[in-house]
Amino acid sequence: MSKKRRQYSNEFKAKVALAALKGDETTSALAARFEVHPSMVSQWKRELLDNAAGIFDSSSGKAAQKGQEEIDILYREIGKLTVERDFLSRRLDR
Repeated sequence: MSKKRRQYSNEFKAKVALAALKGDETTSALAARFEVHPSMVSQWKRELLDNAAGIFDSSSGKAAQKGQEEIDILYREIGKLTVERDFLSRRLDR
């Protein structure tokens, strides 16, 4: 019977990667402390270093995109309500 792979949260990965960046402990010591494989510690550290610049760039972009999605949803709702109002006003005019 095969084991199910463990999945780690993004917060946990960031915690391990930041601990690795500090350099206070070796990769093996960190892996033992967090109960993960040493290669995972190295991989998460590398990903953090590669994507660190994106943290500052994409935060405003994601907020703007989310705001635009909310605006689109609201415009669709306004359109739907306008159609319903026009339909009901025609029914009352009869």
